Amino acid sequence: MRIHLLPDQLISQIAAGEVVERPASALKELLENSLDACASDIQVSLLEGGVKQLRVIDNGLGIAQDDLALALTRHATSKIASLDDLEAVASLGFRGEALASMASVSRTNITSRTGDAAHAWRIQSDGSLISAVAPAALDSGTVIEVNDLYFNTPARRKFLKTESTEFAHCEAAFNRIALSRPDVAFLLQHNGRALCRYPASEPAKRFGDILGAAFSAEAIAIDESAAGLRLWGVAAKPTFNRHKSDCQYVYVNGRFVRDKLISHAIRQAYQDVLHHDRHPAFVLFIELAPNLVDVNVHPSKTELRFRDSQAVHRFIFHGLHKALASPTGVSNATSANQAAYNPFSIPCTTPYPSQQTQINLSVHQASDFYGRLFATKDAPSSMPDATLQANRDEHPGDGLQSDVGEHPLGFAVAQIHGIYVLAQNTLGLVVVDMHAAHERIMYERLKNALDRQAVAMQPLLIPVSFSADRLEVAAVQEALASRDGELQQLGFDLAVLSPTTLVVRAVPSMLQEADAVSLARDVLRDLREYGASRALTERRNELLGTMACHAAVRANRSLSITEMNALLRDMEATERSGLCNHGRPTWFQVGIADLDKMFMRGK
Repeated sequence: MRIHLLPDQLISQIAAGEVVERPASALKELLENSLDACASDIQVSLLEGGVKQLRVIDNGLGIAQDDLALALTRHATSKIASLDDLEAVASLGFRGEALASMASVSRTNITSRTGDAAHAWRIQSDGSLISAVAPAALDSGTVIEVNDLYFNTPARRKFLKTESTEFAHCEAAFNRIALSRPDVAFLLQHNGRALCRYPASEPAKRFGDILGAAFSAEAIAIDESAAGLRLWGVAAKPTFNRHKSDCQYVYVNGRFVRDKLISHAIRQAYQDVLHHDRHPAFVLFIELAPNLVDVNVHPSKTELRFRDSQAVHRFIFHGLHKALASPTGVSNATSANQAAYNPFSIPCTTPYPSQQTQINLSVHQASDFYGRLFATKDAPSSMPDATLQANRDEHPGDGLQSDVGEHPLGFAVAQIHGIYVLAQNTLGLVVVDMHAAHERIMYERLKNALDRQAVAMQPLLIPVSFSADRLEVAAVQEALASRDGELQQLGFDLAVLSPTTLVVRAVPSMLQEADAVSLARDVLRDLREYGASRALTERRNELLGTMACHAAVRANRSLSITEMNALLRDMEATERSGLCNHGRPTWFQVGIADLDKMFMRGK
């Protein structure tokens, strides 16, 4: 067969397969055109999932009479005029293909009126046939109807799914656009029924309207700027996670994108606080100069390339990491059913009576186990007055006067089954998993100490020897022969006594209460499996997490009120203390309203 040129109409239909994959693709392009036209009110009406009809009405700038015919012509656009414009695209649309592609595979009507026009004008297409421009009635803005999508390409139409499936895709595309512009009002109708109505509002209100009150209640506000980059929006706390990535929205200069570099940076930021098989939730906006990002990468315009990808990756990671690392005490810890929570507002600081009374639950008082674990120079400054605490231990019924505003997690009142600590704060009851909370505290301290190369070593009064297999012995020999001194970096002093015996002479001072043999075995397991060098680089956090687990206070250990309060104070001062190293929550808030509801107070 000889090479020949394709007819323009066939070229348009082929291009439509890339630009207009389904009704949702057409809806996305039309909504972006409306936003580019500075519309402040956009209404969408669908019939049969958008296959029978897709209508978008906006109050934007409109299309001039002489431009209507060009609007249905391929590669005709008002948004760029040169290569320089293409390299610094600031609009959502720019290729001039979308309307022409839609018109080639549907019956399309465009009615529009500019602000200075005496009346509106209309143009119609029926596949390859385009009518002349004719007068029409319209107040202002533009109305675009796409009817009978793929009526002239039945092979393509048969790949469309059911009406409910196509509508679901349209609704998802509608919500993605609506999330990006809270300042614009949106309305979605399907088969004559209004389903979504979003008035122009503040970002927090729009996020809550679309993603729900549960998301808003767990949202952390973010707004970071540096070197011409800005990251803002909201990210849900790790406790609000999903089994799939269906609640993740990223916008670059207002454009919804799915970018591997951005996804990797976000995943890394959540790595320390999220279980490996769960997905975070967020709505994040990245703003930078248009000439620093290339959006002309894929027909769908959801992929892009950054001029300095490493800088963008670092900026996103550090900005989100900083927000997630906020100590528990300054986070907005509220009950999950407080739907009115606004992540952009100042956290509630309503005072409650500073006189805290305690019921004598006959909790067994332990030795100062927790106190020894937290024996640091700055520990006293993070705890309430020692004299008052001692008096409180001795006289459980007495009250404790303190500035409650400095302690958002409140003050301990009891311990349950040697596992949970109960505390009272401004909002009601706080329930703390003491092992999980202490594990996070020790983990963060180990990380900080290793970063400073200051993991203090505690020599054992009596060195402990234990039987070891050949792989464990080899791991110690390799580490001792290394110039980097990985064991010393971690605060260990191990030696080989025989081909089957190792001895522990010193352990990290923060872990001195842990079982030395069990701790050494677990550390050696990581060293032999990944190698000493890799264990301190790629597997560093996993290794430190193992060590922290050994250091954390175990279940069934009774703590005194003083020790419980020391735990609460350290939680308030520790980054990411709301979750343990494995992504599980360390504490829950039970509000007064929740308690009243349980006991039917006021009924």
